[in-house]
Amino acid sequence: MGPLSELAHAGNQNKPYGIQFLKCIRKNRVSYKTYQAIVLIVTFFAYASYHAARKTTSIVKSTLDPESSELGLKLFPWKITYLSEPVERRLSWKLGDGWAPFNGSDGTALLGELDVAFLSIYAMGMYFSGHIGDRMDLRIFLTIGMVGTGLFTSLFGVGYWANIHNFYYYLIMQMLAGLLQSTGWPSVVAVVGNWFGKTKRGLIMGIWNAHTSVGNISGSVIAAAMLSYGWGWSFVVPGLIIAFIGLVVFLLLPVNPESIGIDRDEDELNSPRKTGEEVREPLLGSDSMVKETAVGFIEAWKIPGVAPFALCLFFAKLVAYTFLYWLPFYISHTAIDGKYLSSGAAGNLSTMFDVGGVLGGILAGHISDRLDARAITAASFMYCAIPALFFYRSYGHISLTVNIALMFITGMFVNGPYALITTAVSADLGTHKSLKGNSRALATVTAIIDGTGSVGAAIGPLLTGYISAKSWSAVFTMLMGAALIAGLLLTRLVVAEVTAKIEESRSQSSAASRMPAVSLEV
Repeated sequence: MGPLSELAHAGNQNKPYGIQFLKCIRKNRVSYKTYQAIVLIVTFFAYASYHAARKTTSIVKSTLDPESSELGLKLFPWKITYLSEPVERRLSWKLGDGWAPFNGSDGTALLGELDVAFLSIYAMGMYFSGHIGDRMDLRIFLTIGMVGTGLFTSLFGVGYWANIHNFYYYLIMQMLAGLLQSTGWPSVVAVVGNWFGKTKRGLIMGIWNAHTSVGNISGSVIAAAMLSYGWGWSFVVPGLIIAFIGLVVFLLLPVNPESIGIDRDEDELNSPRKTGEEVREPLLGSDSMVKETAVGFIEAWKIPGVAPFALCLFFAKLVAYTFLYWLPFYISHTAIDGKYLSSGAAGNLSTMFDVGGVLGGILAGHISDRLDARAITAASFMYCAIPALFFYRSYGHISLTVNIALMFITGMFVNGPYALITTAVSADLGTHKSLKGNSRALATVTAIIDGTGSVGAAIGPLLTGYISAKSWSAVFTMLMGAALIAGLLLTRLVVAEVTAKIEESRSQSSAASRMPAVSLEV
């Protein structure tokens, strides 16, 4: 057996078992687009399950501390959302005296500490996860993260049956869950980035990014439905779901074309060389023999564009997560057409912000693809978010229809650049030309950008808790200021893109003006 045959055999041994089975029943006639569809579907449900597991704590808070739904909410604004009135009434009957140690006078503060601990560990873990992810098989890394997340999410719920009332048990479970959750985003973005070229990456990843909203809504529904059987089930069921999907990832997810023996062309990041609709495999040329090295953490920060986009996402995510945690509370405490909505109705209404965000992510991705200008698109959306925030605060109370329309528009402009930066931009920078094709940086760059954004996500809601006690207008002023800073941080990149567009237009005009003269000479 020659070296190439041995390498091919070794590569085949590392293929996901599900892919090997698919190739067997299809007699190796599997198209490249089929692999791409598998990647999109598996990673979509993988990250949706991360968000579903993450959402459970906010749903169970009112059960652990009945007063947390009304008292202390100025500082820690996590409320039950997406619930109908009948469900909310049924939950109120189930609340009882709550669950020690969260039902005491400092119960709300303890629940808030759980969330701060989770977000802090998640943000810090993101940096390490990306660094590790670029140095090991992402399929294995993602599987470990998902099964681990399922384990610690379930162990939090086990406290219900084990009658555990020690706060530090729940704190440790949340911190470990946050650490394992940080494995998700760098991994899925890196895998999708490996399979899709830059020309259509923005649109595809914009649509794919809807997994966030799908995960939030499904997690809320599942956790709320399980509450009637005991709050422990609200953690165990999402935990089992993410662990199961983790096994699906292990069996089905191809990390990149090379991992399953497919050759690809460097131009489209890279479309494979095909014979008809089937790919030729294994195609192990000399390039496949080159061992790629992962870039270091500091090196990744030095990639052009990483620092500006990371800092931009800090402020963009600050705005987005402030709405995520505070919007239901703000709606229920603001008279709309002279009437106040219940908590359940406010939660349902707040989903329009997520719906607008899904459309915003798709639009931002599509526009940036057409213009081939990520920075211009992201900055434009952030600047448009400023008047959207102003109008929502000033005129959202007029009527329910106006409130829904303005909330939808605000969600579109706030979440659009957030989705674009965490997906297509991260994938672009992780495969930047400065890497010269011999380094792997997708997971590291994604982790740096989203990890920095996660710090803003933790700070935004915390600041809002204190500022809203004085004035909601001041909160919206802070959010508009954050949106402005986010846009300004991209100014240098915007200028570079505009300059490139002008030079490109001039060169095209110059070429067009010379064409008649050339034709006359001929």
